[in-house]
Amino acid sequence: MTKILLLGCGNMGGALLKAWAANTDHEFTVADPAKPELPEGVTQVGSVEELGEQMFDYLIVALKPQLIDDVLPAYLARLSPSGVISSIAAGYSAEKLAAHAPGRSVIRIMPNLPAMIGKGVSGLYAHGQVPVTASSCIEELALCSGEIVWVDNEDMLDRLTAVAGSGPGYVFEMLRAYVEAAEELGFSEEDAKSLVLGTVSGTLELARQSDLSLETLRTNVTSKGGTTAAGLDALNGNGEYSGLIRNTLQAAYQRATELR
Repeated sequence: MTKILLLGCGNMGGALLKAWAANTDHEFTVADPAKPELPEGVTQVGSVEELGEQMFDYLIVALKPQLIDDVLPAYLARLSPSGVISSIAAGYSAEKLAAHAPGRSVIRIMPNLPAMIGKGVSGLYAHGQVPVTASSCIEELALCSGEIVWVDNEDMLDRLTAVAGSGPGYVFEMLRAYVEAAEELGFSEEDAKSLVLGTVSGTLELARQSDLSLETLRTNVTSKGGTTAAGLDALNGNGEYSGLIRNTLQAAYQRATELR
């Protein structure tokens, strides 16, 4: 049985662990002095000393980036000679992780918020020579919480962070503004939220099920001179909305490279 040590278990780490424990046969141990509530069958320790002489096949870092340099080194002694380091920590590069354990394989996982309900999109990046068995194991874990996209380098992981990692924030802001505008048209907050979330949810599902491009779907729902055409012209008739989205992703990508 594969033995996995999860270092840190905050909100995201805890949500991912719940999915991993429910959908795989691996043996999980969590090291976190806060002693969070864990799924049944998961072992918990508060310090490296409590691990005794146990050795692990994988060490997954789920700490805040500013804590990694201080906490990680002590736990590396509990990683087997062929063991692999993985991380869900944003803003801490695979190169920095590898520097703590030269010669070790490193795989970064970049989940986004919907991974907490099994609907996420996670980016995966393998740094250096990573065994196929290791990439398969980490891929199995990532698939427990949604879809995955492998990237070839860390720069592409930063770009993925700008699109998917930070993406839920953009969507929440868009939804907030959409609901606010609906309220200004006379709907109650409850009805406005129901109308907006229902419209967005149904539209997303329609787009997923259709073989047509997004542009074609938009065109098909837009009658010449109709209400949708008027709304779209106000939204993006001069390309301003498209430019705003491009600028949003570029700003997030730039910040990701700075943090790395």
